[in-house]
Amino acid sequence: MKGLRKYWGWLLFLGLMTTAWTWKLGPGVLLAGWLLVTAYFLFQTPVWCGAEGRQGPCRNNSSGILMGCSLRQHKWQKLKLAVVPKRWRELNKGLWVNGTKSLATVSTMVGIVSTVVSTTLAIVAA
Repeated sequence: MKGLRKYWGWLLFLGLMTTAWTWKLGPGVLLAGWLLVTAYFLFQTPVWCGAEGRQGPCRNNSSGILMGCSLRQHKWQKLKLAVVPKRWRELNKGLWVNGTKSLATVSTMVGIVSTVVSTTLAIVAA
């Protein structure tokens, strides 16, 4: 069960993908679910760090596509990639490095779009 706990966001993502189109969940439930999924992929999903080091990209495990590994310098480097507009191109290049990061990036985009749609439905329904 310990290994499954790391992947709860994938299960919630699959559940929301199937129930968002077949069942009539309320917009508030969908909004909360999609926000959780987006936060999971940005800050908790297990991926490689990918921060630039002396010997190429870091291959240590990290949590989330916006967080670095356990090395403090890598966390700051990844944070700067997300905050400084001049470095966004470099961040975008790093999001598509391997299959795991690409899938997490696409899932994050789906989560963000679905959150916006759920918010719009909640506003229109009110």
